[in-house]
Amino acid sequence: MAGEFHQQAIQDVKAAIEEMLNTVKELPEDTIRWKPSEEEWSIMQVVAHVAEAIPFWLGEIRQIIQSPEDVWGRDHTNKIRLKAVDAKAVDSLPVDKVFEDLKKIPTQTEETLSTLTDEQFQIIAPSRNPNFDGKPVQFIVNKLIVGHIQGHNGQIQRNLSKLK
Repeated sequence: MAGEFHQQAIQDVKAAIEEMLNTVKELPEDTIRWKPSEEEWSIMQVVAHVAEAIPFWLGEIRQIIQSPEDVWGRDHTNKIRLKAVDAKAVDSLPVDKVFEDLKKIPTQTEETLSTLTDEQFQIIAPSRNPNFDGKPVQFIVNKLIVGHIQGHNGQIQRNLSKLK
């Protein structure tokens, strides 16, 4: 069932998660939990966010396939999203647990995307976020999954550059 786009997206997610884990796995815990400023996330907040967000978006894809007339998505005020990056909530999370959650993402991605047909990647459903309304499932994969992880890899690198 999986075509070229499917396979590329699965490989891109795997590579981006591997990059993230390879970057952070050997860091001291105080570096992982360090916030460069009050406005910026710690690396721990970044990885906790990715560990929550990607399974969320994969679930939204499954929901769109099941019921394309239903509204999908969330905005920056979503309570689950906010809890995933809340400094106090994240401080209570064990680093190893979040890393284990990250390791599951490539398999979760493959399990979802490999079942989709090329036509299903083109399904458009109404979105809660007006910026995403009218966008196909393929957009969710490219922007909210693959691009999202890649962007957060850049954020981790920026945090690390501020340590020097």
